[in-house]
Amino acid sequence: MSALPGVARWLADTTVAPDPDGSVQPLLSDDPWWLMLVKALMVFVLLLLLTLFAIWFERRVVGRMQHRPGPNVNGPFGLLQSLADAVKLHFKEGIIPARADKFVFIAAPVMSAIPAVLIFSIIPVGGEVTMFGQQTALQLTDPPVGVLVALALASVGVYGIVLGGWASGSTYPILGGLRAAAQMISYDVAMGLSFVAVFLYAGTLSTSAIVNQQEPGWYIWLLPVSFIVYCVSMVGETNRSPFDMAEAEGELVGGFNTEYSSMRFGLFFLAEYINMINVSAIAVTLFLGGWRAPWPFSLLPWANQGYWTMVWFFIKVLVFMFVFVWLRGSLPRVRYDQFMSIGWKVLIPVSLVWIVLVGSVRVLRNSQGFSTVEVLLWVGVPLAALLIAVVLWPQRRSAEQEAQDLRDEQDDLEVSRPGAIVPESGGRYPVPPLDLQVPIAPIRRVGAIDDKRAQRLAVTSGATRTPDPPGGSDVLS
Repeated sequence: MSALPGVARWLADTTVAPDPDGSVQPLLSDDPWWLMLVKALMVFVLLLLLTLFAIWFERRVVGRMQHRPGPNVNGPFGLLQSLADAVKLHFKEGIIPARADKFVFIAAPVMSAIPAVLIFSIIPVGGEVTMFGQQTALQLTDPPVGVLVALALASVGVYGIVLGGWASGSTYPILGGLRAAAQMISYDVAMGLSFVAVFLYAGTLSTSAIVNQQEPGWYIWLLPVSFIVYCVSMVGETNRSPFDMAEAEGELVGGFNTEYSSMRFGLFFLAEYINMINVSAIAVTLFLGGWRAPWPFSLLPWANQGYWTMVWFFIKVLVFMFVFVWLRGSLPRVRYDQFMSIGWKVLIPVSLVWIVLVGSVRVLRNSQGFSTVEVLLWVGVPLAALLIAVVLWPQRRSAEQEAQDLRDEQDDLEVSRPGAIVPESGGRYPVPPLDLQVPIAPIRRVGAIDDKRAQRLAVTSGATRTPDPPGGSDVLS
């Protein structure tokens, strides 16, 4: 126990926290070129190791949810199973279909993997530390519009999926690519709108400055609607269950990467898991205080200093990774029309209304000088009353609509009867007759071979053979 204070002092590194109102870009600009190169290499290696861990973590957690052990042979607790799979992909043969556009087919996986790696360069993994004798921050770069850079790189990564499906020259991959394009248009808009409220409160687009602005409190408590919208959008953006429409093994035979093999398939696989890490890191940065320690650890003087900050950051990222795995192991894939309806009819309208409310609150607080109680009185109470009225308002339907619904139900019952013929416009959801309800026509035995077989069966079973009924077959009684 006596060694714990010494370890805490070593991890804290006796550094000074960055300015809570600004970014760390002035500090990063003083980094020598070799330190920037070391940081870039560390980011690349860290993402590779996190990907191997994420694959193992997902398989183990899903295995527990399905009452099976998961990978447990290669290495301790099966930790080397992901590495063994990666080595196997290196020795697979890379096949290019004859009808594929070779240049685009080869470039598409690279277009997905490179932006995924670049996004993590703007994430503040930790606070200010001393690295190799140099005062720096645990971040590669901090542009003034860092969050917009992340959105732009995420959009470029989706182009790799779209072009990979198109360049394959096959039907199902191009359908998966088109679905990925629709997801990009739908859920990028919702994700961008979820960031606007954060920008209004933080007053900056720099990732490190947003983290520093959350020193009094995390934005998840101030902006819960933005957090929920972002969480739903990031699942759709990364093509993960239950929104994995671009792959959809049930109807697309693997989706956009059906024709890919070897490390070209491995790059798509790598990009998917790195994007999971990226969206989790962005959620931690914007809504969960980034590298700041949670309460009650934040009360400790060394918790938000030095390399301890990396510990809190990766614990939060691991929680989001668990949620990804939890969703995959518990929810079925939704229909495509439901998926698009969530994006356009739910997430985007809710985000727009929420931005108006947040902007109104900021104007009342900053310009008019309203207190928190007055803001709740003028904005919160009317909003709560409106939501209660919408929930409790009875849904009235006209007599004509009720009658039409009744006629549609009767048409559906008529169509589902045995032997019924499906009309072209019958009912809302016309269905063919069920196979088990269709009467099976009797089969008449023809030929001497069938007669001998029937006589032999009658002798062995002790039954008597009766003559054929009109239009029927031999009946054994």
